[in-house]
Amino acid sequence: MPLRFTLRQLEYFVAVGEAGSIAEAAERVNVSSPSLSTAISQLETEFGVQLFIRQHAQGLSLTPGGRRFYVAAKAVLERGAALHDVASDISEQVRGPIFVGCLVTVAPFVLPEIRKGFEDANPEVDFRQVEAHQDDLIRMLRRADIDAALTYDLEIPQDVQFDPLVSLPPHALFAPDHPYAKRKSVSLKALAEEPLVLLDLPASRDYFMALFQAAGLQPNVLERTAHLPMVRSMVANGFGYGLLNVPSMNADAPDGKPLRYVPLRDDARPVSLGLATMSSDRKSRIVTAFAEHCRARITQDAAPGMSLLKGRSRPRPRSGR
Repeated sequence: MPLRFTLRQLEYFVAVGEAGSIAEAAERVNVSSPSLSTAISQLETEFGVQLFIRQHAQGLSLTPGGRRFYVAAKAVLERGAALHDVASDISEQVRGPIFVGCLVTVAPFVLPEIRKGFEDANPEVDFRQVEAHQDDLIRMLRRADIDAALTYDLEIPQDVQFDPLVSLPPHALFAPDHPYAKRKSVSLKALAEEPLVLLDLPASRDYFMALFQAAGLQPNVLERTAHLPMVRSMVANGFGYGLLNVPSMNADAPDGKPLRYVPLRDDARPVSLGLATMSSDRKSRIVTAFAEHCRARITQDAAPGMSLLKGRSRPRPRSGR
């Protein structure tokens, strides 16, 4: 019996099933809402089942039959994706789709150069990317919305494998005229009384606050912002100091004013930047190739967009926390 549906239709159906709305799914898979609606209608017509209950206020929800169809559709898509591995083995080339997530604060420094190098080396790869916060990256990994995530080793759950690439110690960020700007290093005790412009993202905020708590100190948080460029600009304009783990190659704030990065003393715990994948997943050839590419391009000696401290040992791989 000939097939009268496509893998693309199944992909669109699964996206809507996960998102719970046509509009959100359209944004995730980067197609128009009418295309998704058409694909679902065609599947319902072909198989003679109602897949969704349409609720104007609450979006879409899968019918009982739709939930069974959803599980089967995901299995078909996974088997279809495995054909790329077969083709890669036959041709000895890396090919097919890969969806990579990256921590939003790290992405502008790392992701474009890493992606460009990987695509140049593997021209038959279909690379897609998303920038998100830590909780969202973990959620997307678990839902198989992404294959891997470049992120920090903060709040990594047991079911996620984390392969560290580079250790990033914390730095204080100052305007050039700040009294501490010309120091070779600065202590947490010296910073505790200074006004802090805090990067107010869940994992980052908890990490920086824990540095002070481990030293028995309480920081003087003057301002909070969830946007890294705003931290840099506020510090450059004299509102206080900042705390970051990514010393940028470009030391200027977004408004063009200069900044100074000063390492913290007190053996302040660094974070590791690495690649997160699901522990239970069999790694496809393309994900394995991407991991190897990241290990070659992100090292303690050099990493895209970062001015790293040399001489620190490479962090050890580990699975979950």
